[in-house]
Amino acid sequence: MIKRALLSVHDKTGLVPFAKTLAQHGIELVSTGGTARALADAGLAVTEVAQLTNFPEMLDGRVKTLHPAVHGGILARRDIESHRAALDEHGIRPIDLVVVNLYPFEATVARGAPFAECIENIDIGGPALIRAAAKNHDWVTVVTDPADYELVLSELAANGGATRPETRRRLAGLAYARTAAYDAAIASWMAQERGETFPPVITVGGRLRQSLRYGENPHQEAAFYVGGAPRPGVATARQVQGKELSFNNLNDTDAAFECVAEFERPAVAIIKHANPCGVAVADSLAAAYDRALACDPVSAFGGIIAVNRRLDAATAEKIAKLFAEVVIAPEADPDALALLSKKTALRVLLTGSMPDPAAPGMTLRSLAGGYLLQTRDNGRVTRDDLKVVTKRAPSPAELEDLLFAFAVAKHVKSNAIVYAKDGATVGIGAGQMSRVDSSRIAAWKAEEAGKAAGLPTSPAKGSVVASDAFFPFPDGLLAAASAGATAVIQPGGSVRDAEVIAAADEAGLAMVFTGMRHFRH
Repeated sequence: MIKRALLSVHDKTGLVPFAKTLAQHGIELVSTGGTARALADAGLAVTEVAQLTNFPEMLDGRVKTLHPAVHGGILARRDIESHRAALDEHGIRPIDLVVVNLYPFEATVARGAPFAECIENIDIGGPALIRAAAKNHDWVTVVTDPADYELVLSELAANGGATRPETRRRLAGLAYARTAAYDAAIASWMAQERGETFPPVITVGGRLRQSLRYGENPHQEAAFYVGGAPRPGVATARQVQGKELSFNNLNDTDAAFECVAEFERPAVAIIKHANPCGVAVADSLAAAYDRALACDPVSAFGGIIAVNRRLDAATAEKIAKLFAEVVIAPEADPDALALLSKKTALRVLLTGSMPDPAAPGMTLRSLAGGYLLQTRDNGRVTRDDLKVVTKRAPSPAELEDLLFAFAVAKHVKSNAIVYAKDGATVGIGAGQMSRVDSSRIAAWKAEEAGKAAGLPTSPAKGSVVASDAFFPFPDGLLAAASAGATAVIQPGGSVRDAEVIAAADEAGLAMVFTGMRHFRH
């Protein structure tokens, strides 16, 4: 039976209606600072914590609930005679319900507040109250999220003013998860502040966004969690139509949006199994879509489509003609959404903004018994980074396509080969164990797409080619030359660079080295 509740919340969403219902159950309300004022202003009888402790709040509110009169009432076990006797001896009454949410540390950091302000938004008393109540959940109910107010009220109504043991245990687990995520955010921020990329201990926190039907395969379970201050993308997206997103949808959509974010001009990326089927830039999204689709229209069936501009009706009309799983865009015009709404199964996501491809960040991958943590691949190559290594330098048009192709190669599983012409991919070879095989596959795909489009020659004729890492032998480069490529961009750094350069010169190719590779595994 809940007879006494302590309420101390920063987020006052739903507080007053919740507290009013508690009072209707005859529950005494104890509170602190701004929470007490909010309850009193609503006409509720409330006891200030200072009346329990006989000690005023001090140090600008830093110290108010850290007192035996509070924690004794929370932590005392009701089934132990010595605990009950200690409460009686010191005039402490039990507290049966603790309702606490914490200072907004994560939000304060996310808006770029000064260091001192972030420190002041680290809650001390709140986590202590939460942890104490959660530990003693056999007798104490703890609530850390306004979303759980209704659950508690329904239990009180159904159980004569009490909560069920299983509910208290579940809420205790949620409480510890909240304090763990809170401390994880603080630890991560402090490591960043001292410039420590890889601290001795890493902490990872996340909030459940969505329980998924299954994982990569139907026999696997999966869920989607969002943590920290997420990059614009699937973590920030608002789904405006379509079926529930799957594990593979989310993974592929993330890959698509990160790819299309690389480009300043209107761009479209079509992704399948986390690899691009086609990527293009143009003066309009509609033109970019046509050119991206032309690269591999067969593989594009059932793919993910990402755009880096507000989705317009002209592009949406074209997209509606293809079976696609997901469309992701920063925004969309109402008439574009109306056109896509006819495809009821199509998932449409709006993110609000584009991610910055140059922004720092971290990526985390699990291994058996551990994790691999690395800084995200935000490397970008400009004209000034390129080193011409062949007798012939690339033309201005070739140079523009080389930079485009290398940016796409960054988002293709290694070994990656990308043929491009006039700001569009025309052939992509992904994920092969041999780089020469990737080159041959990309050339073959270009040839097949050309045949399907009724072209007299392969689109790879007159294209440029990008390799995500160096050519270890001349064979991969010669395969590109055989396909019709006229210029090559690659990182360089092989012990056989001289052989590869000589082969390029003999074939009349222009070649540049970037000094940066983009393995993607």
